[in-house]
Amino acid sequence: MSAKVLTKAGAREAKIELIEDGRGTQAVHETVVAMRAARRSGSANTKTKAEVNLSGAKPWRQKGTGRARAGYKSSPIWRGGGVVFGPKPRDYSKKISKSVRRLAFQKALSERINAGDVLTIDKFVVPELKTKSFLALLKKQTDARKVLLISDAFDPTTFKSARNVKPVRLATAADVNTEQLLAFEKILVTHKALERLAERTNPPSSRTRGTAAP
Repeated sequence: MSAKVLTKAGAREAKIELIEDGRGTQAVHETVVAMRAARRSGSANTKTKAEVNLSGAKPWRQKGTGRARAGYKSSPIWRGGGVVFGPKPRDYSKKISKSVRRLAFQKALSERINAGDVLTIDKFVVPELKTKSFLALLKKQTDARKVLLISDAFDPTTFKSARNVKPVRLATAADVNTEQLLAFEKILVTHKALERLAERTNPPSSRTRGTAAP
């Protein structure tokens, strides 16, 4: 069965809450920046004059040489000395609230649906553990080179068959993030994954509404 474009009507039928106004643009920016910042190692490190492994003896006597006074060889003005205000290990991560992350995810998904870049299929299962089989099955669904494949879960055969296909990424509906939604030409979603995506686009209050005791 070939993939079909997920329309706005189809998204509403799947209970995906779309954003059709200007909301969410700033939330997408903040979320993507925070995700990229969190991936920075922050391991750059330089040694100060106190940490450089050099002798603490004076290079020459204080007076009588005609040279400027020098107290230690680890001075920053000397070659091999310490570094002034150099980088030290730090944490680059930024804090983003759950509501902002949810809004960013909802906005990114809405924009891709509005652009016609989201395709739906019944299921995506590779019959044998071969990269060639995975590519053949993917080719039947879309001609795009960079594809994000979203499912509720992947069997080991499908997952391993896709490992060597670098332009394609497999993600579960529970784990896919805003940055991934924006990074690929086409997004291929299974029908079961739509249910989980719908849960992630709806606020918790609306998901639990009507379930409380009167």
